[in-house]
Amino acid sequence: MKRFIGALVIAGFALAASVASAQESGASGGKVEVGAFPGGGILFTQSSSGSDFTNYALGGSLTYNFNRFVGVEGEGGGTFGINQQLDLRSGPRSAKPPNTLAYSGNAVVYPTGNDRAFVPYATGGVGGLTQFDRAELGINSTTTFLTGNVGGGVKYYLNDRWGVRADYRFVAVRSKNDAPSFFGQDARYGHRVYGGIVLNVLK
Repeated sequence: MKRFIGALVIAGFALAASVASAQESGASGGKVEVGAFPGGGILFTQSSSGSDFTNYALGGSLTYNFNRFVGVEGEGGGTFGINQQLDLRSGPRSAKPPNTLAYSGNAVVYPTGNDRAFVPYATGGVGGLTQFDRAELGINSTTTFLTGNVGGGVKYYLNDRWGVRADYRFVAVRSKNDAPSFFGQDARYGHRVYGGIVLNVLK
């Protein structure tokens, strides 16, 4: 899965480089946009109390652009544990990490404007992450954490209706004293990448 995430990042940069060198098509972003991200992943780095792990991720977003430079976005999605080697307190073990549900509200800034085919953006915001139980890892109940994220990406509009999008986020998860030992007693940090499509529903 870590190789998969790396491949997505490389593909995103390759897309950005090829599109940046192309002529503008006349297509551009809309006032209201819907995003769908069927493929992605998130890597949570190791903490003093828990192993690093990688989950498959998918999600969706709704963006409202006040003008061609600034917008707001609500996004939500889920992550699904895949079988991998985890470094637990009891020793290494092959297991699936817990599934999660994530949601956030973000500000979006378009440094060069979104009135063109190729649109880079920066974004950041706050939200929550709900971690579901996984008894074999000592997670016996559902726990919700406060999160923050910052990142950016690129959109490329193929026409005035839809385009493609690559997105990266650095995610910080606030610790909770009563969280399971596997995840949440220390602040945790993750790297999330998405690839998907964006649809203009209002120009």
